[in-house]
Amino acid sequence: MLGQYAEELSVSTRSRGFYEITREVGELVSASGFKTGLVTLHVRHTSASLLIQENADPSVRTDLESIFSRLAPDADPVYKHNYEGDDDMSAHIRTALTNVSLSIPISGGSMVLGTWQGIYLWEHRTHPHIRRIHIHITGE
Repeated sequence: MLGQYAEELSVSTRSRGFYEITREVGELVSASGFKTGLVTLHVRHTSASLLIQENADPSVRTDLESIFSRLAPDADPVYKHNYEGDDDMSAHIRTALTNVSLSIPISGGSMVLGTWQGIYLWEHRTHPHIRRIHIHITGE
């Protein structure tokens, strides 16, 4: 029988960077009891994003941060929006270039992820935040 399950996951960030949440989302998928289905994640912020990315070699995340610091530098004089500091507009640009929602299939009671894939919250601000991610699971 088709059903739904929803939870909110809170992630405390220390500063800009990647925070792996694969285990936490996997635990919620297990708690749902569904063997097949779909898990959808949605971060409820405009200055953080969600990614599925390699979780074996941390240099991948370092390189992503380096590239995005070039694409959307902090304190760029072209920005008009800087109400919350030098990282304000750059954080919004980073979010616009990535994802605020992800959908991952469920099979055999587990998320269908590749061997080296992990789910990450990418904090784009330089100060600590508590980020809320809505998790919605449908399945049977």
